[in-house]
Amino acid sequence: MKTKNLVVIALFVAIGGVLHLVVPSGGMKPDFSLLMLFFGILLFRERKSVLLLALGTGIVAGLTSNFPGGGLFPNIIDKFFTAFLFYGLVRLSRRQTSLVVNAILTAFGTLCSGIIFLLSAHFLIGLPAPFVVLFLQAVLPAMAVNTIATVVFYPIVAKIAVRSNLIEAV
Repeated sequence: MKTKNLVVIALFVAIGGVLHLVVPSGGMKPDFSLLMLFFGILLFRERKSVLLLALGTGIVAGLTSNFPGGGLFPNIIDKFFTAFLFYGLVRLSRRQTSLVVNAILTAFGTLCSGIIFLLSAHFLIGLPAPFVVLFLQAVLPAMAVNTIATVVFYPIVAKIAVRSNLIEAV
């Protein structure tokens, strides 16, 4: 793994952590650290990078979580499984790297992340409200926000990565 890739991965984790911390919440908030995780996987498609992104993002998101009862372990579990699920889907669709495919993968990844997080939080610390309520109030809006953010920001991030020679043309 190249040092410049490690630096960019660390930047994605840091940006995701800052966004996760500063985005105001009306109870539950969209997980922008998850979006940075997806961007990192889309740009650096190798297992080592996915592992670093998953663990880094899970720890940072867990430490900046405002989930009642603490969200460190549910976030680590969620990001780990979601990252490798997303990575597998990206590998399966590697010939179809259009913005539409990336948006669909982001929506599905966010859905899976929300379900994994809620289930792990349920079993580890308990949920502050019924699963369905949290799913409807947090996961579905996060799906929409992350999908729209992918459509808007991923082309910009990919173009910057190509122009700065971080990656080859996407």
